[in-house]
Order: sequence, then C-alpha cells, then structure tokens
Amino acid sequence: MSFLIKAYAFLACLAGLISMVYDKRQAIVGGRRVREKTLLLIAALGGGAGSLVGMLLAWHKVRKPKFIILVPLFFVLQAGLICWLEFKGVI
Repeated sequence: MSFLIKAYAFLACLAGLISMVYDKRQAIVGGRRVREKTLLLIAALGGGAGSLVGMLLAWHKVRKPKFIILVPLFFVLQAGLICWLEFKGVI
C-alpha cells in the first residue's frame, strides 16, 4: 500500500509539472492548449506540487487569480495529507 501511495503521488506531481510546461509551450507556439479545468483537476488530484513548480518554472498562469489561490492551496492540503499519513504510519 505504501508503495502505491508514493507512486501515485510521484506520478500526479509529474503530470502536474508536465501539463503546465506543455500548456505554456503550446501557448507560445500557438498550438492546442490544455483546458484550465484540466490543469486545476490535475493539481487537485495530487499534482499540486508539480503544478506549482510548473507554474513557477514556466511562469505560466501566474496572473490568473484562481491559479494563484487554488494551486498553492492544493499543494498545502496534499502536503498536510502526506504528513498525516506518515504520522499515522500508513506510508
């Protein structure tokens, strides 16, 4: 169980990072974009850390209030959940 939780967290963070950087690249070249709902959903489902890093590295969605508020909030909630699970001995 512990391995599955860690693997999920890693893959979700990776998905958040890749989706932010990909969308920024598509915005630059005029390609097909990732919907904002999708970016926020990835962040909410465990990719908060990766999405936050992607926002800062690619300087993407940093002027959108919902991203400035929600992505760091998702990160803090997910970090708190991981700390709580670690404290309880689940992971």
